[in-house]
Amino acid sequence: MDFKIELVFVPVSDVDRAKHFYGDQLGWNVDYDHTVTEDLRFVQITPPGSACSIAFGRGLIDMPVGSQRSVQLVIDDADAARDLLRSNGVDASDVDDQAWGRFVTFSDPDGNRWTLQQIPARS
Repeated sequence: MDFKIELVFVPVSDVDRAKHFYGDQLGWNVDYDHTVTEDLRFVQITPPGSACSIAFGRGLIDMPVGSQRSVQLVIDDADAARDLLRSNGVDASDVDDQAWGRFVTFSDPDGNRWTLQQIPARS
């Protein structure tokens, strides 16, 4: 039996601002944006090449805004990812070189932190 992670919720304070950040600034695909009622809105966005999407909105989760800090994305090139983020106005960290990978971090406007990892070549 497969157990696939396909959706991670991200707590945000302003749905439209988050949609702009993830969709326009990061260039992630906006899959779905539906307002069910005045109190319920669901937005789903997928990073390029990912099998897992993120979701945020209104009336969906009870996590404190900005508390998501545990999602890590694997990338091919940490330098290129950092440069792309910065060229799109995202405050990305310098590349952190470790024996287990090269890392770049950034946060969304609410403080939800993302880590990008370039996995080292395996012999």
